[in-house]
Amino acid sequence: MDLYQGAHNVISFFLCLILLIGGYFVYGKFVDRTFAPDDRETPAVEKEDGVDYVVMPTWKMFLVQLLNIAGLGPIFGALQGALWGPVVFLWITGGTILAGAVHDYFSGMLSVRNGGVSISEVCGIYLGKVMNYVMRILSVALLVMIGTVFAVGPAGLIVTLVKQGGVVGILANPEFWLWVILGYYFIATFLSIDKIIGRIYPLFGICLIVMALGVMLGIFVNPAYTIPEIWSNFSNMHPDGTPIWSVMFITVACGAISGFHSTQSPLMARCMKSERQGHLVFYGGMVAEGVIALIWAAAGCSLYEVTGGLSIGLGHVLANGQSAAIYDVCSRTMGGVGIVLAMIGVIVCPITSGDTAFRSARLVLADWFKLDQDKFKKRLFLCVPLLGMGALIGHLDYTIVWRYFSWINQTLAMIVLWAASMYLLRKGKNYWITVVPAVFMSAVSMTYFFYAPECLNLGTKIAYPAGIVLAFAIFCVFLCATKKQLKEGNERC
Repeated sequence: MDLYQGAHNVISFFLCLILLIGGYFVYGKFVDRTFAPDDRETPAVEKEDGVDYVVMPTWKMFLVQLLNIAGLGPIFGALQGALWGPVVFLWITGGTILAGAVHDYFSGMLSVRNGGVSISEVCGIYLGKVMNYVMRILSVALLVMIGTVFAVGPAGLIVTLVKQGGVVGILANPEFWLWVILGYYFIATFLSIDKIIGRIYPLFGICLIVMALGVMLGIFVNPAYTIPEIWSNFSNMHPDGTPIWSVMFITVACGAISGFHSTQSPLMARCMKSERQGHLVFYGGMVAEGVIALIWAAAGCSLYEVTGGLSIGLGHVLANGQSAAIYDVCSRTMGGVGIVLAMIGVIVCPITSGDTAFRSARLVLADWFKLDQDKFKKRLFLCVPLLGMGALIGHLDYTIVWRYFSWINQTLAMIVLWAASMYLLRKGKNYWITVVPAVFMSAVSMTYFFYAPECLNLGTKIAYPAGIVLAFAIFCVFLCATKKQLKEGNERC
């Protein structure tokens, strides 16, 4: 048995951390200059309605955006990713800088440029009517699934804590807490964005950051914990032998790139006073999430036993559920304070992502059916059926609800990157900053679709070449669009 302990050789970790922070200032600025934000009137000013279009200060938008896109994603996804070993650091770092932050930035800024519309409408503008309908359906399905799962999970944890305290009766019934959380979702989805989300979510965003910093400090001050170096452990350490390509890239979504983020970014796009806030709010929000994911991945790699080069110890902890794993990491690194923070994290963070998921679903439907949301009755018309769907799905098998989430999530990210590429192409700007991650995510998504047991389950010999060929085919379609655009431009000249 081999246990990581002794000297703190954390060169890999700090290199990745420096790259993430530097990426915000260097590559993030490059992306921002490519888009070229200006002083035009934003949707928050032009369409101010006191409900969804409300001007908010930059610092508050940053924290709300971070909490909206994060939740438990960069925590649990990173812990799951740590099963593959420190190689996951490379995906979190490179994925965040070159793909995830670029994806979040363009999903937000293209919403701003198009009146604050939902991401499905943005994709329709640049990819056509067919993709518009595909994105509408996928977005609503994904958002309702996320909102529901992020109600069922916290409800179950609350019941566990209540029972440990010796409480019985209705308070120990998960059905009761499910309806309580869905009731809160209804209120948060229905009310003006600055009534609940704008007021208390910045505080929860700070809690998310403090929890990550506490975990990092706990690793460094305990000589028993050592973050392994990438170059000394550059292998697949997953205890089940699950391949890195493309499962790791699907598993670690929110900590690198996630299509869910593109459904959330328009929420803040409707609150920006100036386009120049986009670099911090969208690109910076994703970099902050990448840092959080890197810390939690480091915790997963350093706190648990490695046997025969495999992450056996972490696998045992994760087998007890995501809440138990987060609780264990916090208690190991921060003691009693960590337990309190863990309870806040595993209960509050998913709830705060769940309610904004339902809110985004309402806005996607509102854009779809052209329904203004400034009137009480019109919001009620969409909120009731959405929460009704959530209540129905909440009583289904968790594994069935979650089975197709990962693939849909990363497929959304792929589509958004292609939409951004078409925008840049039309504007005659450097489209390679979105095309490269778009091709990569196309290969990831298509390969997973052919490989995963819940999809076609064809095995690596078929899935790998098929996924890459399809990604190349999509790239060729884009190149044809490029040639057509250049030809039309020359004819106009």
